[in-house]
Amino acid sequence: MRKITYFAMLICFSSLVFAGGFQLNQHGAKASGMSGAFTAVANDPSAVYWNPGGLAHIKGTHFMLSSHFVSPFSSFRGISPNIDEYKTVKRIFYPTNFFASHSFSDDLAVGFGFTVPFGLGTKWDDNWVGKYLALESRLQIFTLQPTISYKVNKHFSIGAGLVFSFANVLLVQKTPQTPFEGDAKIKLEGKDNSAFGFNIGVMYSLTEDLTIGAAFQSGIEYNFKGTAKTEGAQELINTKRLPSGDVTANLSTPFNSAIGIAYKINEDWIVSSDFQYVGWSSYDVLRVDFADLPTERDIASPRLYNNSYVVRFGTDYKFNEELSLRGGFYFDKKPVDDDMVSPSLPETDRLGFTVGAEYKLFDNLSLRGSFLYIRGNELKVNNSKQYITGNTPFNGVYNVNAYVLSFGLLYSL
Repeated sequence: MRKITYFAMLICFSSLVFAGGFQLNQHGAKASGMSGAFTAVANDPSAVYWNPGGLAHIKGTHFMLSSHFVSPFSSFRGISPNIDEYKTVKRIFYPTNFFASHSFSDDLAVGFGFTVPFGLGTKWDDNWVGKYLALESRLQIFTLQPTISYKVNKHFSIGAGLVFSFANVLLVQKTPQTPFEGDAKIKLEGKDNSAFGFNIGVMYSLTEDLTIGAAFQSGIEYNFKGTAKTEGAQELINTKRLPSGDVTANLSTPFNSAIGIAYKINEDWIVSSDFQYVGWSSYDVLRVDFADLPTERDIASPRLYNNSYVVRFGTDYKFNEELSLRGGFYFDKKPVDDDMVSPSLPETDRLGFTVGAEYKLFDNLSLRGSFLYIRGNELKVNNSKQYITGNTPFNGVYNVNAYVLSFGLLYSL
């Protein structure tokens, strides 16, 4: 039972951290309103995240604050051939980001950003059919990004920044505690208070109306340290048949690269498109070290995810001097094979549709908002490599959707 318990926790841990659905691309209400097709636009302080090369084109001093209210929902029908339906507990997450920029001259600018690139979770009922795979999962990653940008000439600009990050993770699941009755509940918490990466971006104006942009954000390696706590039969805990005590795990988030193009139809209307490539396969092996167990009892999992991509389209239309309207859509390819999908975060191909608006309250203060609807394609798993008691494959049907409401303020000096 010990080996099964530890391996189940490892699979849950790896699925949580590397799940595409836990990656947030909400970094500013304007960019969100354009479905993230912002790499070749990057004309507000969120360029710190989207494309540092855009900062050099932003004159003056600007401050931007955005909050995003994310409501994800998942359901599972199974285990096949059963068609009983189970639903995640409704929850709202509210990642917030802050950006600032300042230009020292026509060519040189600096910026700073606080972002939440990962920050969601799932929670199922305590006695649902997949309780031995996942009950509650949550991942939060925070970053601080000082950035500098320089305009080489009127056509070309470049920018780069250092990323300082800290993170925490929570996992809860149940496991049988044979020969005792009932189940044990295992809670694993960990954190890393200092991790580092970088980002870089360029923008090039082919004409006055046509711009291309490219950006790269490095992956970041985290060294999580935490504890495993178990509620169950004390005899099983004392004899190490149930996990407890200190644990460590080293893992890396994927790199993100993007290339975009933006075309100004006229002075008031711009359309844009992005191709985002996400390096999920940079994850080779996830190792979990139980400090109070012999080395041979520590476990490792092979790579579970593949490189994936997101295709984005967006538009921004200045209706009048006070009001701008936005919209867009995107397709997000899931990074994991069907047989490795886990209920800790069900992965499906996703479509996202956005609308947004901005209203200038005063000469130096604007209010922004956007709404995003995410619809995952129904996924039927027939040959799952996730197993519950008795080596029963976790086959069934997943459905996923989410709503994201964003608000932001832009203040300019």
